[in-house]
Amino acid sequence: MNIKEINSYFFKYFNEKPTFTQKLPQSGSHREYYRVKSKNKKALIVFNNNFKENQAFIEFSKSLEKTEIKVPKIINSDIENNTYIIEDLGDDTLFSIIEKENNNNIFSDKVLSLYKKIIKELPKIQILADKNINYKYCYPRKHFDKQSILWDLNYFKYYFLKLAHIDFDEQELENDFNSFINYLLDTNTNFFLFRDFQSRNILIKNNEPYFIDYQGGRKGALQYDIASLLFDAKAKIPNNIREELLKLYITEVKKYTTINEQEFLNKYTGYVLIRILQAMGAYGYRGYFEQKTHFLTSISPAIENLKYILPKLDKKLDIPELLNALTKLTNSVELQKFNLKNFNNNKLTVKITSFSYKKGIPKDLSGNGGGFVFDCRAIHNPGRYDEYKKLTGKDKPVINFLDNEPDMKEFLNSVFNLVSQSVKKYQKRNFKNLMVNFGCTGGQHRSVYSAEKLKKYLSNNFDLNIDINHIEQEKINPKF
Repeated sequence: MNIKEINSYFFKYFNEKPTFTQKLPQSGSHREYYRVKSKNKKALIVFNNNFKENQAFIEFSKSLEKTEIKVPKIINSDIENNTYIIEDLGDDTLFSIIEKENNNNIFSDKVLSLYKKIIKELPKIQILADKNINYKYCYPRKHFDKQSILWDLNYFKYYFLKLAHIDFDEQELENDFNSFINYLLDTNTNFFLFRDFQSRNILIKNNEPYFIDYQGGRKGALQYDIASLLFDAKAKIPNNIREELLKLYITEVKKYTTINEQEFLNKYTGYVLIRILQAMGAYGYRGYFEQKTHFLTSISPAIENLKYILPKLDKKLDIPELLNALTKLTNSVELQKFNLKNFNNNKLTVKITSFSYKKGIPKDLSGNGGGFVFDCRAIHNPGRYDEYKKLTGKDKPVINFLDNEPDMKEFLNSVFNLVSQSVKKYQKRNFKNLMVNFGCTGGQHRSVYSAEKLKKYLSNNFDLNIDINHIEQEKINPKF
């Protein structure tokens, strides 16, 4: 929807002309949120093409509100046109408060107090609201069952594990997936599973938690949601606080249902693992393919969570190939480049790549949507000659060949001028990332040579970080 349509929809319902309309940033979904205000009214207008997801959200909202769970009020719904109006609860998420309050990894009393309030509400959502939920509205499935878990595991396999180039035996991994699923489902799964119970989906208003984004809810085990909350990667809850909050949760659950505490804890570690793997699949897909930086910066803390939970897994859980792959993942030097410190460095980072046009232009992982793309194919190609075919633009004979090409000198002078202009402006405006791509036919000679020349030029003339990546050359030792 466009702003004009949003304003018209607001006016039609409230009979007041909007004075302020703002489209809110999208995060992990394709839903569009618009904050709209008039003289006396304010609300969020939501547009989402997925009818079944809209229906689930609206119906679950009614059920949760009936259970006295704090959720946004549904003001109006027109789901036949994929639109509805909800209460505007503000922008303060649990995550945003964590960022403000927690300094130097010290978990503040205010944040801890909020977590305790949230944990006291969670069993009410899972156990009490279960009686009011109409599960026929669940989307895409009514249960967190074998199919649901397999989707999550394959999401992790294809969008993270393979992108990270971690070696594994495909069949053995599939066998382990089946063993893991059987293990997880061998417990009571007749509760309401919120599904994405994490710090960005909990709003704080007047120091009270309100819950959002539960449209993926379904029947499932108690352990999943508390695992989602306590192992939320970017929240970085200290391990001793995690243990304290888990004990509080178990105490609260016992007020509403009977559980075998040891059995619960054994299965809990397995649910922590499946939640981490599901989240890492999202970090790969949303970060790498959709180029959303905050998903990429979640990779490093997620790996730390993996390191913590792997030794704690139930010894009865027999998944050797999966554990082998996860151990390789936690030891990956390449994945360390997604450490938050690398994204927060005060200097401008220029990422320079060489690539083959046959394979496509590289993606920009910084979230900026790309930068310069220079085509080297008009320059005399040393790859046409037998003596250079097995060499690259970093080898001396190829360097000498291209050094003597007048077209290359003219080309690079133009590149240096254009890139320098952007670097100066980016540094002045305190921008953090610029990407420069050089492409040629095979990504071997001209593009590699040009990338190396730009690296040298920038190093000699500017104070910045340079990350150079020769895509075709590094396929022998591929990167995420």
